[in-house]
Amino acid sequence: MFEVREKPEMIERALLVRFYSDTREATEAESLLEELAELVQTLGVAVVESVLCRIREKNKKFLCGSGKAEEMVALARAHECDVIVIDNGLAPSQQREWEKLADLCVIDREEVILDIFAKRAQTKEARLQVELARMQYALPRLARMWGHLDRESAGSGGGAGGGASRGMGEKQIEVDRRLAYQTIDRAKREIEVVRQQRKTQRKEREKFATPHAAIVGYTNAGKSTLLNILSGADVMAKDMLFATLDTTTRRIELPDGQPLLITDTVGFVRNLPHRLVEAFKATLEEATLADFLIHVLDATSHEIERLHDTTLEVLKELGAGDKEIITVLNKIDRITNPFELIALEKKYPHALHASAVTGLGLEELLATCSEVLSHRVQQKDYRIPQHRADLVSLLHREAKVIATDYEGDDILVTAVVPATIAGRLEAFATIPV
Repeated sequence: MFEVREKPEMIERALLVRFYSDTREATEAESLLEELAELVQTLGVAVVESVLCRIREKNKKFLCGSGKAEEMVALARAHECDVIVIDNGLAPSQQREWEKLADLCVIDREEVILDIFAKRAQTKEARLQVELARMQYALPRLARMWGHLDRESAGSGGGAGGGASRGMGEKQIEVDRRLAYQTIDRAKREIEVVRQQRKTQRKEREKFATPHAAIVGYTNAGKSTLLNILSGADVMAKDMLFATLDTTTRRIELPDGQPLLITDTVGFVRNLPHRLVEAFKATLEEATLADFLIHVLDATSHEIERLHDTTLEVLKELGAGDKEIITVLNKIDRITNPFELIALEKKYPHALHASAVTGLGLEELLATCSEVLSHRVQQKDYRIPQHRADLVSLLHREAKVIATDYEGDDILVTAVVPATIAGRLEAFATIPV
């Protein structure tokens, strides 16, 4: 008799396994397994061993052959593991077979990421999106939770009506499915309400025509640390995958006096479950609506090219692939080998070098942001009659006032002025001598 094995509340030891069949995929498979180890450790679980297995072809029952599956189970038992984590995606039936064989909790990469998201989500929107993704993941796995009840009912049934009656398990499955669909529908409705609220907030921002940049990049590249040092914010910034799940927006002032809203977005990761990409589109839409993007790369990563491409692929999927991008090589202060630095400069000749920890290169980053938005502002000199103090107040409120002087009955003002208010002041602009 098989029953679903719930994950223990305190999982301490895990065996990680990834299967691959093509030898050309070996390097990437090894990298993905290393990434899985980081994901698992983010949950506070110790990785006792990681195993990379080459298989001839995918097996319908275990993904690998039964002999290899038994070998992995024996290894997990030898290490006294609480869980086996398969880096490849497992179908519900495969997960059932693994747990039946191992008598242990067996999960896949998707469930690991879902668990991380569930622990880290802070805002109502993020929690709703996680709940939706988890329910969509669990729905096809409900049947295995009650299969033993069906078999018990079938075994004890007798008489003419025994075969036609539905078992307790079937009834429970129907109840659980109905509850799951209700939860999914409710989460979708609530997410839509939150999206409408965000849309209203965005319209309020757009009234003031404040430019907006989104910080994007692979998880753990240093995006939150960059936002913190640029804005003085206190966004959670730790050396772990998915340290930040919720978007945070802060207002800063650029060197030319122009205000800029900067948003820190959730980090990207390879093989992110598609349902999570869908569930987090409301969060990631900040990237699609921004005037430009700041793409942060971890200069110390040996996989920088692949991570760079992963981010661009996700941006393209979100409809933000045509945005102007400022590429930043973060953690550049950790590169001590001059040949590595030359290689990076060759790969990314237009990228800015920076360190979000030391502040290196941040002035150049802010100056580049000003250049990207230079068409939105211009420096002007004005001669404004003193009785039009309302225009001077407008400049102080909506522009960057550089200098103020008085001459007779006039106020002389030099300011960096956004295009949105330039027309209202044009009659008082002076021609530079």
